[in-house]
Amino acid sequence: MTTQLYENPIFLEHIVPEGHPERPDRLKALNLALEHPTFAELTRVKASRADEDLVLLAHTEDHLHSIKKWIPEEDINQIEADTFASPLSFDAALTAVGAAVAAVDAVLAGEADNAFVAARPPGHHAEKDRPMGFCFFNTIAIAARHAQRTHGVERVAIVDWDVHHGNGTQDIFWHDPSVLFCSTHQMPLYPGTGAREETGVRNNIVNAPLSPNSGSEHFRDAFRTRILAALGNFRPDLVLISAGFDAHYRDPLAQLNLMAEDFDWATGRLMEVAGKSSGNRVVSMLEGGYDLEGLAESAAMHILRLMRG
Repeated sequence: MTTQLYENPIFLEHIVPEGHPERPDRLKALNLALEHPTFAELTRVKASRADEDLVLLAHTEDHLHSIKKWIPEEDINQIEADTFASPLSFDAALTAVGAAVAAVDAVLAGEADNAFVAARPPGHHAEKDRPMGFCFFNTIAIAARHAQRTHGVERVAIVDWDVHHGNGTQDIFWHDPSVLFCSTHQMPLYPGTGAREETGVRNNIVNAPLSPNSGSEHFRDAFRTRILAALGNFRPDLVLISAGFDAHYRDPLAQLNLMAEDFDWATGRLMEVAGKSSGNRVVSMLEGGYDLEGLAESAAMHILRLMRG
């Protein structure tokens, strides 16, 4: 398999207050793990900043303009309860969008079998007109819309295994049956959405909430019976992954007990789905994961599985 990893030093320049969990050290820890010889064949691509118009694929103009207004000339601004902006945060967020779109382009053009976007800030909590949960723009939603608009992809599946429900992605695609959004997550937990009864306009939303202290067995069972079953019926042309690693047992923000091997297993299952219906086309994007050791180990195993198939 040919795997491309999209990165840019600007992602380290999105500065947050000391003690904030979504910090530059997250990418530094991942980069250290990727120095292992196992990843010598990984193709690393420097991402470019996206045009602002791409944001409008998933967000309102008011949302775009309000984010720009919140960017300070110096120091740090608090946008909402958990989301902060520093002088280069807007550039980082737009470059995350650029990375996601470029990854989709490369995979759909056959330049790579799959791709991983190692970007921050994350995106899956950002709703059409509301930043929240560390997120400015919903990067994966923009990527899905881009795949449809630019490449004519008919059916896109987004699978989100972050421990926090991807409320923003659900909000954006609630009324769009051409996109299947599937999520495993802890419940109850921030942001309070993601009940099984939340199914979208045509059952295109599939939530598989997990109780606190659930472990590998419960996660894999929910993944098989809810997520994989829905994907089999949907037969996506492209599989996108919101790859958060905060369901790892070491993570400080939640109480699920997954191991790095669980993310490896889930990656393998999604690659099987992609192999059957979408020509192996998978693009994965980093979301959460706030214990540096747990994040680095889990993301490394995820990327290695993408490389090996």
